Amino acid sequence: MRLLQFSTSHYCRKARLALGYKGLSYEVSNLTPGVHRFKLKPLVGLTTVPVLLPEHSDGPEAVGDSTDILKFLEQSYPEMPLTWGDRDRDRRAWLLEDWLDESIGTATRFMYYDFRAKEGKSVNPSWFAQTLVKVVRFQYEITPAGVKLARDRLNLALTELEQLWKDQPYLVGDRLSVADMAAAGLLSPLALIPHYRQNYPWLFERIEEIHQHCHEPLPPGLTS
Repeated sequence: MRLLQFSTSHYCRKARLALGYKGLSYEVSNLTPGVHRFKLKPLVGLTTVPVLLPEHSDGPEAVGDSTDILKFLEQSYPEMPLTWGDRDRDRRAWLLEDWLDESIGTATRFMYYDFRAKEGKSVNPSWFAQTLVKVVRFQYEITPAGVKLARDRLNLALTELEQLWKDQPYLVGDRLSVADMAAAGLLSPLALIPHYRQNYPWLFERIEEIHQHCHEPLPPGLTS
């Protein structure tokens, strides 16, 4: 099994957490931004990572989109389940996963690349890294107005997540689910931003716990 990815993508991290939780063996191929579209488009009709290549005779050739990868893994590898087979709990978990994927993951991207373009330049001041930051900001139209909206969305999201995680270690039910994978992966870039590290220590404690449980290396900002 092979995962086509950008090493810095939080959507790819989400997929790796699920693969690690299920104990599946896989390799990663780190693609070059820009050129990657020529490899991905023929495979899945998309130009975004991650893309999973199951490399199994009775499965699909490729699965694109992090949510579809989680659904594929859950259907094809039922051990260490990320859902319950219970309508209400599964519906709640997938609703949270979708919200985190479509809204909060995007907000995280805006805040992260705004940080990297300003006070976070020192994270990687190389010409290549700074050029990549500029390309991403242009590609996703990261403007001051968009950053403000992203900040507001994250503030509301973190208030909600704190309530959900306050009395139990899981967002839904009594064990890790697709919702926890999405939260731990898609919010992980915030670990490099001092404001979030200082004001939401509970978030990064939970992100670290989930990464350790899934045997996934900690994201930048949480490594010692």
